[in-house]
Amino acid sequence: MHLPSVDVTPNTNGLPGLAALERIVGALLTFGLVAAVAGVVISAVAWAIGSTSSNPHIAGRGKNGVLIAGAAAMLIGAANTLVTFFSTAGAAIR
Repeated sequence: MHLPSVDVTPNTNGLPGLAALERIVGALLTFGLVAAVAGVVISAVAWAIGSTSSNPHIAGRGKNGVLIAGAAAMLIGAANTLVTFFSTAGAAIR
């Protein structure tokens, strides 16, 4: 028994409103980056307060917050590249 081959590829003219959706996602990326900057600032302040008040718990939470906000900014900035990489890798599987 021979199964038919299915070959569907992404296109930019299949759905109306795709340009509006791209603008919305771009705005979400901007919002995410602004939130990451706020996270770095708030965490750095907590880190500084914890360090100056000899409170290792707050200082450690501030350090973690800085690292997490930095990682979030890195992932947001690399979102297009990551999705393109995995899409290309997935399309190469035959």
